Amino acid sequence: MAEVLTDERIAAVLRPFVRATAPVLDALREADPLRLRGRAEDLAAAGALRKVLRQLDAMQVPGSSTWDAMSVQQRCDWWATRVGRFLALVAGLPRFGGVITSRLPIRNALGITGQSLVLCAIAAEHGVTDQAVKVQLIGAVLLDREISAELAAGHAEDDERVSELTEDIDASRREHGRPMPKAVARTVWRMARALWEIDSELDKRPQGRFYHELLGNVPVVGVVGGYLGERSALRKVGRLGAEWLDRNGLRR
Repeated sequence: MAEVLTDERIAAVLRPFVRATAPVLDALREADPLRLRGRAEDLAAAGALRKVLRQLDAMQVPGSSTWDAMSVQQRCDWWATRVGRFLALVAGLPRFGGVITSRLPIRNALGITGQSLVLCAIAAEHGVTDQAVKVQLIGAVLLDREISAELAAGHAEDDERVSELTEDIDASRREHGRPMPKAVARTVWRMARALWEIDSELDKRPQGRFYHELLGNVPVVGVVGGYLGERSALRKVGRLGAEWLDRNGLRR
């Protein structure tokens, strides 16, 4: 018989998890990843350099002037598509073995980790900085749980767990001055493993369509079904997250 998980237990898992999303998202949207800011003098240069720099500056990535001009909704869409595409691919990989590997706990753990990252990014774009609100957001949208503000609030005992989850990113910043891709990947893996503690609840998260599930059960090509299913689910998560923020008066 599956263990019945209380709101208190789920909140205890989500609190350090949500705090760990902050450095991951910071790494993914690192200010000026293409080193575009402060290069007005380069943009005024002649020839091929100017053309290349202006093309880069026109890209929809943090640090570009195009990004600065984007609306909140456009930035939220960026998180759910551009970054979500990578996270969906990672979450879809366990489908490579078809119906056998698709049942592994890692599939749901990686999937909900990606969905949680997108939800926290969307909340941040709407100006939500309260970690407790993000815990409630994930609980409501992904787990169908109405977690109270009291349970969602931070606890001193969460600090040690947060440090464990983010130790690779912290070490990378000390050594390289910034989070390296491998450190970010390891952190995401740690976060997914942390959610195994509430594995019995993870099936509640938004899923892809039924035909994605059918395709996902086919060996080898199952990864395609997993990828498309996770992409579809992320779009749904983005919509449900925005609706939750709207209902709670938090949407810009």
